[in-house]
Amino acid sequence: MVGERTARFRAPDAPESIPPSFALAAPAEARGSVAEAFSPRPRFARFEDRHLIRIETEHAWSLYGTGEVAGPLLRNGRHTIAWNTDAYNYDSTTRSLYQSHPWVLGVRTNGTAFGVLVDTTHRVGIDLAEGILFEADGYQPAVYVIDAPGPEEVLRELASLTGRMDLPPFWSLGYHQCRYSYMTEDEALEVASEFRRRRIPCEAIWFDIDYMDRFRDFTFDKERFPDPAGMVQRLAERGFRSVFILDPGIVADPADPTYADGVERDHFVRDAEGREYRGTVWPGVCAFPDYTRSATRHWWADLIDTFVTTVGMDGLWNDMNEPAIFDGPGRSMPVDCIHRADADLGGPGTHARYHNVYGMLMIRATKKGMLRARPERRPFVLTRSNFVGGQRYAAMWTGDSTSSWDHLGWTIPMILNLGLSGQPFAGCDIGGFSENADAHLFQRWTGIGSLLPFSRAHSDKGTHRHEPWSFGEDCERVCRLALERRYRLLPYLYTVFREAAETGLPVMRPLFFADPTDPSLRSAEDSFLLGRDVLVRASRDPANGCCDPMPHGRWRMFEPANACHHDLPELFLREGAIVPLGPVRQFSGEKPLDPITLVISLDRHGHAEGTLYEDAGDGFAYRDGDYLLTTYTAEREGPRVIVGIRGAEGSRPRPLRAAEILILLDDGTVKRSVGVGGDNIPVLIDQPRC
Repeated sequence: MVGERTARFRAPDAPESIPPSFALAAPAEARGSVAEAFSPRPRFARFEDRHLIRIETEHAWSLYGTGEVAGPLLRNGRHTIAWNTDAYNYDSTTRSLYQSHPWVLGVRTNGTAFGVLVDTTHRVGIDLAEGILFEADGYQPAVYVIDAPGPEEVLRELASLTGRMDLPPFWSLGYHQCRYSYMTEDEALEVASEFRRRRIPCEAIWFDIDYMDRFRDFTFDKERFPDPAGMVQRLAERGFRSVFILDPGIVADPADPTYADGVERDHFVRDAEGREYRGTVWPGVCAFPDYTRSATRHWWADLIDTFVTTVGMDGLWNDMNEPAIFDGPGRSMPVDCIHRADADLGGPGTHARYHNVYGMLMIRATKKGMLRARPERRPFVLTRSNFVGGQRYAAMWTGDSTSSWDHLGWTIPMILNLGLSGQPFAGCDIGGFSENADAHLFQRWTGIGSLLPFSRAHSDKGTHRHEPWSFGEDCERVCRLALERRYRLLPYLYTVFREAAETGLPVMRPLFFADPTDPSLRSAEDSFLLGRDVLVRASRDPANGCCDPMPHGRWRMFEPANACHHDLPELFLREGAIVPLGPVRQFSGEKPLDPITLVISLDRHGHAEGTLYEDAGDGFAYRDGDYLLTTYTAEREGPRVIVGIRGAEGSRPRPLRAAEILILLDDGTVKRSVGVGGDNIPVLIDQPRC
């Protein structure tokens, strides 16, 4: 037994020594062994050179997870291949995308749940047509089975195995703007100026590969980006963060200093003959760092350290790290290439073994380099490729989508299934990456994308521009409303992110989390929960509204930013909940949380409560207690509602600020009051009984 709810299984004929795990936060040997009495139990078999693991399920059970896949939320009857793939313009028939998660979450008819994790880095087929069938290449893997009272408990257990995300910097929860590419310093600064001039909230400007000299890592085109550090500083003065892309391919040019140093130190992957492997990517013919070696990860972290220290950017974006190779088999590296992995990762092996974790090892080194450059700041890394457990190192997005209603439709279930696979910090390319959105699609996508854990617009070279004002005044107005809503929600979102970092629960949760026993919620794809208390009802259909059922209980509609528009999702607050809101800001650091707004939805007993997490927004002092976790309460007493604080945790002093109180009534109206003297004193509000 691994624990009361988790067991580790091996096939009867499996060797005593199974390679170390990449998915787990601690070595597999420390996680226990086979439990003789545990349900569900996997059955092991062999077929030719594949290892088969089967879990029997009942027809009415609901299956989820399998990581990053397009298509429906409910995965019953679907077939996924866990093999990281550069899947440009993918659709719901594409079986493998950029990330691999050999994991399935099952919810039984009574609401109890289980999870199955196949602990291998090799290619794995996941067939959910009749029960659960994993078909794994390579060595015979261990299998972890979690059995728990509900899906939340399963995901908590999964996080205890694979690790939890670090609390991200507060600014990373804002809205980000990207394009492939902003071609010059002047263009990037002009885009930033337009956001501020038009009063559209925006947090960060991103730089794709065209900032580089001939697409070479750690370089800048000196004509188009003559002063990158100065540009980053000028963006910062306007309240913008900056994020720059880096790919793993290093141009095989002896005159390139990164390549020359990598050759001298022997840091590149070798082919089956023992020679330096080369493949073509954006800079031309490239070599690829062998991130399975600690020496290579240390070298890469040193490069990151120098890059970040010199330029001063706030975040890094690792792309093309499946790895994607234009002239490689399946647009990737040949599976017989050799990685000289360290013993703690399993020792030397082929690319077939290490392919799925290549990107995860890259972001692990990138994060380390950012911490080395600025140990006092939380690193922000975004990755396209990842593996189970990669939430420890980076946020992620759903890759190269198309500007179409179909791709908008897959966005919600994709990010929900990433969350159900242990990846809380995920988003999409708002508006779609390739092809051209129109105003209707873009504003609908912005309405949804502004409520995702990671919120970034991005578009391909040659497409129409995807800034919010690119589609006319009406679309610009809707996008402004959507983003003002996100910024008002930031205190609540940050509190939910803190919960995700502490527990492993998703930030964005499927509707059935409100009631796992309700079968009508199991396949809801137009609705989702943010944390436990906020319900989002969206529509991915250009002509129709949301048709999803509502969970049982009383959910009252509320609007944080007067953002009422038919293309924006509706927001509902769970009865018995209090949600903290902040002021509208153009960027997260523009002004303090003053006033704080508490939106209250009393339950049938006249009670509500909610929490607010606050810290410095960056750095690591919160780990030593420098934070404030406040529990607010509301109680109806006769004709009045008394709002106050039940308790607080952490050593951070409570700010003195005003408090606006909004009580949602059953008739759709709102009772308002303003607290005088700060949010640390009770507020009395006259209110008729509901």
